Amino acid sequence: MKTNKVNRVVVIGTGAVGCSYAYSMVNQGAAEEIVLIDVNEAKAEGEAMDLNHGMPFAPSPVRLWNGTYDDCREADLVVITAGLPQKPGETRLDLVAKNTGIFKTIVKQIMASGFDGIFLVATNPVDILTYVTWKESGLPKERVIGSGTVLDSARLRFKLGEYFKVDTRNVHAAIIGEHGDTEFPVWSHSSIGIESLGSFLKRKEDVNPDCLEKIFVNVRDAAYDIIQRKGATYYGIGMSLARITKAILHNENCILTISAYLDGEYGEKDLYIGVPAIINREGIREIIEIDLNEKEKEQFSTSAKVLKEIMANTL
Repeated sequence: MKTNKVNRVVVIGTGAVGCSYAYSMVNQGAAEEIVLIDVNEAKAEGEAMDLNHGMPFAPSPVRLWNGTYDDCREADLVVITAGLPQKPGETRLDLVAKNTGIFKTIVKQIMASGFDGIFLVATNPVDILTYVTWKESGLPKERVIGSGTVLDSARLRFKLGEYFKVDTRNVHAAIIGEHGDTEFPVWSHSSIGIESLGSFLKRKEDVNPDCLEKIFVNVRDAAYDIIQRKGATYYGIGMSLARITKAILHNENCILTISAYLDGEYGEKDLYIGVPAIINREGIREIIEIDLNEKEKEQFSTSAKVLKEIMANTL
């Protein structure tokens, strides 16, 4: 059990995602201690050195160093970004066999340190690897969280704001389900400000309702488009992880579409999948089970089925 009185976050993996997350954390002053761990110790050391050189410009003091799994013992949060990345032409689910073995080794070493905090998983396929982390760690399901569809929902909000010329922070919309090809937007619960999206569209005579499907496809395929152009995505997920982290460490009780374990919610059991949930210092306080329309219920069922089939064949 941790005994220090400051917030310590351990980042496993100093690739592009891990470093984008650490950079976001430093710039937002989200934790007092950040530890970087990587199988390539020299890489972790170099990243720590580089980040530390910017500390005079950080909004608040941060101790940051490259460490070992022993540093997890007093961590409040361990964020796993390690693993093989998605390559051009690969789906997130193609990575499951490659990364499951890596994760089992990582989680075993973390738990051997005496870690008793919260896990946040970002590596793809995130829903399945969050399940693996939960099983291997033995921690309560509320304290093992996947990044889920937080980034997908952010992408949707950005694209809707861009299209309708509205500040993206005033767009309220979410994508749920698998963080992957079977994810879907919950149009029935979307709004622009406090006005429902359906009502907003009726007032906009110059807007084609078909625009929504085009926007969603752009969001769903965003990772493929970015990977094709620059090889990987990392800034968006780095900021998304920082947002989840702040919700946890600051006990915010905020609602985010993370990957959570379902035990009957939405008619599904024994899987992790992207759903809206209330997040605080204890992890997942509550899963919000919203009323989906018939199409959305069918889409959610399909998404869960795909994840379960992959798990049955690989875990």
